[in-house]
Amino acid sequence: MYPRVFSILKHGINKKVQHSCAAFTFIVGSAEHRVLSCSEVVRGQNHHRKLCLAQLYRNLSQLGQPPGDQPGGKDGKTSPASSVSASAAARLKEAVIKVIPRKKERAKFDTSHPSTERNFITAIRAMSEFLLKPLDLENLRQTKRRSPFENEPPITVFWRKDVEARAIQVWGSLDALEKEKLKREKQRKRDQNSDMFNVKSILSEYGSSEPRSEWEPRPLRPRSVGLDASGKVVWAAVAINGANLLMKLGAWAYTGSHSLFAEALHSLADVTNQLILAYGIHKSNQEADLVHPYGYTTMRYVSSLISGAMIFCVGAGLSFQHGISAIMSPTDVMPLYWAFYILGGSLITEGGTLLMAAHSIRKGALEQQMSFTEYVLRGQDPSVNVVLLEDLAAVIGVSVAMGCMGLTSLTGSHIPDAVGCCLIGGLLAGVSGFIVYTNSAALVGKSIPQHRLKKINEELERDVLIRAIYDVKGIDMGTGLVRYKAEVDFDGRELTRGYLDRQDLDALLKEMQNLKTVDELEAFMLKHGENIVDCLGAEVDRIEKILKKSHPEIRHCDLEIL
Repeated sequence: MYPRVFSILKHGINKKVQHSCAAFTFIVGSAEHRVLSCSEVVRGQNHHRKLCLAQLYRNLSQLGQPPGDQPGGKDGKTSPASSVSASAAARLKEAVIKVIPRKKERAKFDTSHPSTERNFITAIRAMSEFLLKPLDLENLRQTKRRSPFENEPPITVFWRKDVEARAIQVWGSLDALEKEKLKREKQRKRDQNSDMFNVKSILSEYGSSEPRSEWEPRPLRPRSVGLDASGKVVWAAVAINGANLLMKLGAWAYTGSHSLFAEALHSLADVTNQLILAYGIHKSNQEADLVHPYGYTTMRYVSSLISGAMIFCVGAGLSFQHGISAIMSPTDVMPLYWAFYILGGSLITEGGTLLMAAHSIRKGALEQQMSFTEYVLRGQDPSVNVVLLEDLAAVIGVSVAMGCMGLTSLTGSHIPDAVGCCLIGGLLAGVSGFIVYTNSAALVGKSIPQHRLKKINEELERDVLIRAIYDVKGIDMGTGLVRYKAEVDFDGRELTRGYLDRQDLDALLKEMQNLKTVDELEAFMLKHGENIVDCLGAEVDRIEKILKKSHPEIRHCDLEIL
């Protein structure tokens, strides 16, 4: 006892002993005596070694002294050499050091810190994200997991931390890996740009610098209780185009001008389409119900699509038909003075609604940090886009009609007026084609950009409860909404640890020790199995809440258990 205790105090204890031991005790005979706690021994090492040794020797010497005897020297002071009597030394030889182990602290379920320690990764992702070859994956740990696809065999996955370690071994560091990935991406773009026979590359050089598939999803639009900016623009356009329609019909009835007839049809199509747009805006603000659980947000695109079709059929179709008929069947030219006055007034009113629509679009583009053209091409506000394009076509159409009518007045020929009617029809056909294209693309439901989807996936995989995600889909639902879906492989060990954190483990142990029959065991397992499933549901809700908070555009989040 004496040499071993002295050795511990003289040479110190290592960190492993320090964290695993609660106290040092010594046993003499059948009696157990506490010498010093582990923390006291550590403090003795650092600051009070001599005092600690003296206290230890006093305790040991008193163990060997009969009651009433006090160890001491000639000067009355206790010393290590004189305090240990012969009987104490004899008994100390039989002493045994006993180390009381410190109670081990169990790992807690912590969701506040991101972790990928227990994540899995497929071979394809390992090779694409870490630029590894199949040979590099041969000796890594692997396991089988259920396939996320129906009627498919189990898939082979690797531990992500093993793949990262192998990538560091191959590339030297993760920074070197990122540099290599960037280098390969630049080389891929150079190869694509150098291919002069690639028509898509040539066209993209003169078009948008960013493909439409990589455009950001539309920002989330706040739900409107009354008329929003789009509704105000649409209703203003209805009123102005309605007045223009009446004036153009009166002027056409008086003059018989073919261009004026085409303009009257144009105004009729505009009024009808804008009424449809107003209905679509009203319907899109309606709350979701049992029939339409995802709401009515896409009604803006449906109404805009119908408007595009109406412009083509009513505006462009009838204009072409009337213009061609006028060319084939000439008529007498009537005085066109009143027509010029009416078209001039129409030009002013159409220009006013055009400015209103342009102002609304410019304001929305500034809020979302986009250019005016980009905002229109992305279809951020389909209703206002339709008004803008209709009024732009109306301004151009009125100008064309005035020019053609002027030529008819100067030459006395009906041909310029009839040709103007056909030109206005072609203008309306082009506008309708653009409206149909942009709104049909939004209704089909395209994926959000891959870099945006990757960002959401990485955030999801950093959750301690998730080991891997598969079959991920992020669909742009329009009007700033995204639907996100993923097959999730949850970590059962971490889920159970989180459940145990909420339990009294000592009481749980006693409950297990009291189990005597199979029925009692079954009842015990059913009780806690049901509770763990409830715990899983709560964790899924937590993950979805975090995703929606980080990405407000995600309106619907479907996480399916693999």
